[in-house]
Amino acid sequence: MYMKKLIPFLLLLLLAAQADAQRRSKRKKKREPAPVEVVDTIPAYKPAMIRLKLHETVDADQKTLLASDGKGDALLKVSADEQVNAAVSDAATKRVDWLQYEIETDPTMDQRLKANYLSGLSEILQHIKTGWRRGEVDAAYLPQIIATYKKCIEADRNRQSIAPVIRFLPYDIAYTAILPRVFKDNVGYKDTKDLLLLKLSERYPQKTFASLRTNPESPYADSLIRIMAHKYPQQLYDYAQANNKLSYKIQNIEDDALIKSIVDMARSDNKSGQFYFPFLDLISSGKLTIKDIDAVKNDPVKYFRLLVKTQIEYSKRASEGDTAIGYRSLLGKLEQKAKDEFVAPINGLHERPDAIRFRAIQPLSAEELYYVAVLTNGLIYTSSYTNGVYPLMMRKAGNKGDALLKNLNFDHYRKFISQAASYNTLKNFLGTFSDKEDTKKLMTSFVSNLEKTEGLEDGVDVADSYASVYETLPELAGQMLKDVKENLDRNKQAGNKKGVAIYSILNNLFLSADSSNHIDLTKELHIPPVYDISFNTLANEKGEVISQVFFYGDQDGRNIFNGFLNMFNPSSWKIDRSNKQWVVIKSTKGNPVSIYANRPLNELKGEDDKAQRALNAYLEEHDLFPTVTIHRGHSYYAPTTIDYMSPSSKLVFMGSCGGFNLIDSILRKSEDAHIIASKQIGKTAINKPFFLLLTEKLRTGKDIEWIPFWKEFKGRANVPGFEDYIPPYKNLGAIFIKAYKKETGETDI
Repeated sequence: MYMKKLIPFLLLLLLAAQADAQRRSKRKKKREPAPVEVVDTIPAYKPAMIRLKLHETVDADQKTLLASDGKGDALLKVSADEQVNAAVSDAATKRVDWLQYEIETDPTMDQRLKANYLSGLSEILQHIKTGWRRGEVDAAYLPQIIATYKKCIEADRNRQSIAPVIRFLPYDIAYTAILPRVFKDNVGYKDTKDLLLLKLSERYPQKTFASLRTNPESPYADSLIRIMAHKYPQQLYDYAQANNKLSYKIQNIEDDALIKSIVDMARSDNKSGQFYFPFLDLISSGKLTIKDIDAVKNDPVKYFRLLVKTQIEYSKRASEGDTAIGYRSLLGKLEQKAKDEFVAPINGLHERPDAIRFRAIQPLSAEELYYVAVLTNGLIYTSSYTNGVYPLMMRKAGNKGDALLKNLNFDHYRKFISQAASYNTLKNFLGTFSDKEDTKKLMTSFVSNLEKTEGLEDGVDVADSYASVYETLPELAGQMLKDVKENLDRNKQAGNKKGVAIYSILNNLFLSADSSNHIDLTKELHIPPVYDISFNTLANEKGEVISQVFFYGDQDGRNIFNGFLNMFNPSSWKIDRSNKQWVVIKSTKGNPVSIYANRPLNELKGEDDKAQRALNAYLEEHDLFPTVTIHRGHSYYAPTTIDYMSPSSKLVFMGSCGGFNLIDSILRKSEDAHIIASKQIGKTAINKPFFLLLTEKLRTGKDIEWIPFWKEFKGRANVPGFEDYIPPYKNLGAIFIKAYKKETGETDI
């Protein structure tokens, strides 16, 4: 057996890690596209009649893949890098064509294998097309995938193991290349499954348990469970609850104290494990008992209080270099409780008197209210924050913002400052500091050392805050700009490429706030236009604009849907209501515009979700690629819209879109999307004028120039709440993410 000859587990895992690390290191510099090979014309050949249909299927798959970027031409645009696009397009056309020819004309290959390999090629193309549309596959790997598939064919037809072919390849390439069913009969198929499991555990460690569930008999299962249990204790808890082979394997590990504690919680008779799990570190160290948690778990305020107390303790430990076990689970539970127990009720009562609306948050302390605010950023309504949570927090803090932050160990302080700037309370908050020098120190810290933070969220918080600071605290804005320039110089001297990228972008964003600087962000940041989006960008090769609107089946969704349909003037639009799951609205005058909207069917039965899936399948089957995506629903539905939206989307209206995480998710799905967001619940008096103006611009074939568009939009919808809508050119957080990805070539950030 080939696997018996493999080097031991840890060394193999190290090699896999090294291979993927080298790949990611190259990508951080800027992804190097696969070379475009100059190939001669493929010799004329005639496929055997028995395989003609298979060749036609591959040809059709090539065409649909090329069209999946919304343009039915010979160029597949998967990146802002034209070299990458050229290499991918070459792979989707010439390299696939050559492989078809080589399979068909190989005299040493039997008829069965030829058919299977052609079917496998079709499987790969379909997987890339579908996965790329869903944001699950990086189509830029296509050249390497086709080359690897060809090598696997050579090994397989010679009855050799395909495991050596993929041993040192990155997971994404290896997985797709051996996806075809034909390789399941390969002598080394079991070995490749084990190799893929190792590669996945390094590349996507958060998916390891899910993969182990389908491969619990892997010789590496026990070792991976032990490693991943300490990284993802919440996942271990979830899988230990089940009654399957993986769960039994987890339960049989008795010499790891952490795993044993988690299993005991997961398998407890009283089904209260989820209440205990966030306190795993304290329970395992004996600082907290199950009895202590039982005493408060059924009281929302007392349980939230214990969560906050623990979070403050964990944050202090983190500042001293000690990371608590399961700290992410604690934060997740804290966020869930803040949303469900406090923010959802006060948001839902936005039309009721404040005395009734904010009753639920009255028992909370200043520290507890702080976490209610920062952990629901993007979900909490403007009025919930400015009229309820913030003033109550400050009153309970004795109007001493500096003391409050110290009590909290400055946990999530960048998020709090960004949020306060967004809701125009930052000036008030900083004004409560007893020492004004501390204000300057805080804001200098806010801007500094972003290159040392994980991901980009802190950088986005800084970017998002500046516009408000510039308008309300001009002196502080000047200090922030000065601090950014000093950090830029510091990173240049240190040769820190991440830091140089972050601060170069922030410097341009900050300078652009002053129109007298004449900063063109598109030019300075080398990103697609942010001030306008052309009609041709939104239209497909037929000149038609495809839009998709997502509705949800709660009562509000049904009301909104009916109002939405009534917007369209019959003299210019017609509505096709023939389908039970969606409607189609088409222009009858001007340029062709088609708007596909799922019906807001019964949410409790999951029928709205089924309708969205069915509509997506229809659009995909008919090669209809939406370039305009509109979310019409509460913010807690936004993740579903993002999951289902097409990567061909160029203009995305999200309403209240949930802050950094969801904006980042949108840009992962469609890296150049223009995002319109709101900090408040969507209002018909604002949304309706927006949709009418947008659809008329599209129907008349006009480019969308955001500055005059927004001026016209404001003239039609100048009502309270309008200021909470943010046009794409003012969404500095989104621009920051786009620019960083463009500058560094990174995709995983």
